[in-house]
Amino acid sequence: MPRSLEIQTESFPISGTFTISRGAKTSADVILCTIREHRIAGRGECVPYRRYGETMESVAAQIEAARPLIEGGLTRLELQRAMPPGAARNAVDCALWDFEAKSSGNTVAKSLGLVKPQPLTTAFTISLGEPDVMADQVRANAGRALLKVKVGTGDDESRIRAVRAAAPDVAIILDANEGWPEDTLEHHLRIAAEAGIALVEQPLPAGKDELLAEIHRPVLVCADESVHHTGDLASLRDRYDAINIKLDKTGGLTEALAMKKEAQRLDFKIMVGCMVGTSLAMAPAVLLAQDAEFVDLDGPLLLARDREPGLRYAASLVWPPETALWG
Repeated sequence: MPRSLEIQTESFPISGTFTISRGAKTSADVILCTIREHRIAGRGECVPYRRYGETMESVAAQIEAARPLIEGGLTRLELQRAMPPGAARNAVDCALWDFEAKSSGNTVAKSLGLVKPQPLTTAFTISLGEPDVMADQVRANAGRALLKVKVGTGDDESRIRAVRAAAPDVAIILDANEGWPEDTLEHHLRIAAEAGIALVEQPLPAGKDELLAEIHRPVLVCADESVHHTGDLASLRDRYDAINIKLDKTGGLTEALAMKKEAQRLDFKIMVGCMVGTSLAMAPAVLLAQDAEFVDLDGPLLLARDREPGLRYAASLVWPPETALWG
């Protein structure tokens, strides 16, 4: 039986509404890529992201255009040259990792030199809202070890103070999603420092973040929208202290591993993050994140339902994937 490619679009409802500075969503719309040969099937999931000019249709079309190469036996290394970074390549790359593991009988973890990957402490995301509503959400999750709080308005001081008061002892990441105006940047960073915030993600718009190199940063600042792949890193050294590696940005685990290695060489702290997707999308990222300083792989926790089988989550921990799911 020759190698075949299947492309499926799926929608998983979000529990409630997920709100960031750019808007709200009520479902996680994902693309599932399956590569089959004989009785072996490798799967990969991606989340097209409009912020980067992607739609469900455009990403599915990208994968479809690569069908002849994929069904012809394209390798992961060849894939890096055949498709650009982004969600489409991520789905194919992760499907190939899974396919290789199931074909060889050797897990992805072992291929990466991870003898016994460990459960990780993951952040849990609190959506952007009015300060009192956010405080209630934080209070309800104050037993977690790490919270990621969405901010990104011109005046977030009340939100920062409210969430810290609601959870005095919890580690907190603030994610502004490019939403802080330049004239409030230093003020917000100062308030974040006073509140003992562990990390601030992407306060300024990508491509308009030069100010970060000119000011004192009293809190660690992490690049997200400003960094996609290894080639972006060198230009960000004076602006950011950490980078957020997401497989849908890098175009898969293969590039993400190379990017992490170079980022560590450049002394960036590593955060491994995600779009809102299912356990299948998180699974390779859990292996990538084994030595990361910050982990934000809570996508399935935000869904009303997940894949079966899914990743194991308990309290603030997420466990490495079982091979029935991926890898």
